[in-house]
Amino acid sequence: MTTQSLPLAGIRVVDYSHFLAGPFVSRCLAALGAEVIKVERPTEGDAGRTHAYLINGQSGYYLQQNMGKEGLCVNIKDPRGLELVKKLVDSADVFVENYRPGALKKLGLGYQELSKTNPGLVYCSVSAYGHTGPDAPRPGFGLIAEAKSGIMAMVGSPGEAPPLLRIALGDMYTGANAVGAICAALLGRVKSGRGQHIDLALYDCLVSMHEYAIQCYTLSGGKDIPKQAGHDLPNSTLYGVFTAKDGYVVIAAQVDDAWKRLARLIGGEALAADTRFHSQSGRNAHRTEILGIVRAWVQELAVSDCLSLLDGIDVPCAKVQNIDEVLADPQIQARGMIVEQEHPVLGKIRLGNLPFHFSECDTTVRTPAPLLGQHNRQVAAKLGYSPEEIEAMVKAGVLYSEAAVTEAVAG
Repeated sequence: MTTQSLPLAGIRVVDYSHFLAGPFVSRCLAALGAEVIKVERPTEGDAGRTHAYLINGQSGYYLQQNMGKEGLCVNIKDPRGLELVKKLVDSADVFVENYRPGALKKLGLGYQELSKTNPGLVYCSVSAYGHTGPDAPRPGFGLIAEAKSGIMAMVGSPGEAPPLLRIALGDMYTGANAVGAICAALLGRVKSGRGQHIDLALYDCLVSMHEYAIQCYTLSGGKDIPKQAGHDLPNSTLYGVFTAKDGYVVIAAQVDDAWKRLARLIGGEALAADTRFHSQSGRNAHRTEILGIVRAWVQELAVSDCLSLLDGIDVPCAKVQNIDEVLADPQIQARGMIVEQEHPVLGKIRLGNLPFHFSECDTTVRTPAPLLGQHNRQVAAKLGYSPEEIEAMVKAGVLYSEAAVTEAVAG
């Protein structure tokens, strides 16, 4: 039941970002109740608009990360356009950008300049390496951060090139950190009356994810460097991926009691009573032997039968699912992790939801991502521009919108 306003209701966010990390941040803020105005350039807009999956000129990639926002497409190379954006920022609580450090400063949209007229502004920058350090000027993407962070070096099979993760771990994790940092800065502003600049780097965020590798290396005096281990974790036997007759399953029996239950299921009392395997250190020492036993057992079973047996003894397990199976999963459906929206061009669409679940409010975003320039007139009117001034900027190309906007209005 919805009994409270969304947590960020009344907060205005200017999203001056593109592609993924920045748009994901402001998408989350929109879901939490903020008014998010996405600023794009004529005539291409956010680079994410050309990224797959494309249908009828619309990008699913863009739709996924920009739902719940208003769209403003403005030419800031025209003084009128730059003035409009600065007026917008002066009215805002948060500014989100993910350009290379220094790029927006050249345009007059850096933190130092914008905070002079809006000292309460929380300005969040997301970049590959951050705004300080020797690598700050270098370009980079999530892939670069994944490689440099040490994460990629631990993934895959020994002797083979590390695989691509196929999810944008660096961008999404940095975005999640940015959401937390922005909310904290807004809370801090209540006490101080001032905003601040938040400087987040993809590289930093991925290095901060190491719950294991850094402490292993430092506490071992540099002797322990986690390497590729293939399909299991050498220091958490038994914890890995196994091949069944018709697919793959993961089994997490690295805890002593779970291992004993699994051993009893697979090998009876004799295996369960083998004291060599009763501690994690013992199992790690005999990892090859244990893997052989479990692999032989799993490969004789269908995935469904394997899971049924493991569930029966309360050993954590799961099928390695493809995305079609994920969307059909009753658990995902029960949790509302797929949201349905009505798009002015595509009609009914289904996209992934955010994992926010509040007891007193619903954070599901029902409004789709904006068409390019869809809300130009509305945003300008909010800032005090007259209908005549707005029309003049439209005719001069200072405000631009794609053809679908006119068609949607006419329709």
